[in-house]
Amino acid sequence: MKKMMVTGMALLMAAVLLFGCQAEKGASGEGKPENVQLTVSAAASLKDVLTELASEYEKDHPNVTVKFNFGSSGALQQQIEKGAPADLFFSAAEDKFNKVVDKGLIEKSDSVKLLENSLVLIVPKGKNQQIDSFQDLTKDIEKLAVGKPESVPAGKYAKETLTSLHLWSKVQSKLVYGKDVRQVLSYVETGNVDAGIVYRTDALSSDQVEIGETAENDLHTPIIYPLGIVKNTKHREQSEEFYQFLQSDRAIKAMEKYGFKKG
Repeated sequence: MKKMMVTGMALLMAAVLLFGCQAEKGASGEGKPENVQLTVSAAASLKDVLTELASEYEKDHPNVTVKFNFGSSGALQQQIEKGAPADLFFSAAEDKFNKVVDKGLIEKSDSVKLLENSLVLIVPKGKNQQIDSFQDLTKDIEKLAVGKPESVPAGKYAKETLTSLHLWSKVQSKLVYGKDVRQVLSYVETGNVDAGIVYRTDALSSDQVEIGETAENDLHTPIIYPLGIVKNTKHREQSEEFYQFLQSDRAIKAMEKYGFKKG
């Protein structure tokens, strides 16, 4: 009898200890969201608004950190094709985005044409020079900055615009190429060039430049910003949630504040 009581007490204590451990484990780990870092490859022209939106999103989703890889859409497209880690791709050009889709790296059903932009001619603010139109680029100016047409969508749109206006061949000797649109903006801000061609949103982000002229839409390919979820993302659920957030009224209003238009 005594032996049975001792055995019973031992079993009871073991059960209490086991229950306590399970309860502690449940309180500390069970139901706690996984910490996730999302990597978003995005066009350089989206830097300001996406940085702002990510900060807001992280406050509402403390388990998610959004990391950006900003650059020219062409360079980002090539990186994704070579297997660089990315959960979402936000391009400033449909052709670059479509190449990723055509290679099966993004499903069409996981993509959306989210934004539109326009192209403008800019000059350093307060500098005494008469550059009020694209036609003025044939005047006595030394340097004109544009993005590399092969990899920078803004550069491609600039070339299309100047070609449509029969000016491309006339400004060849003046061209200074930037690796992305933000570098072109920087060249103009610092006065290293006399003028540059960038997106309207980039011009509006700076108090050191002035807009000379806005390119008519029929002078270049439509400036569309597609967004999509990369097929091999390791964080499908969180990627979909951020993808939906970027399409929300809250996010669109922020983008419109920076000069973008809803696509």
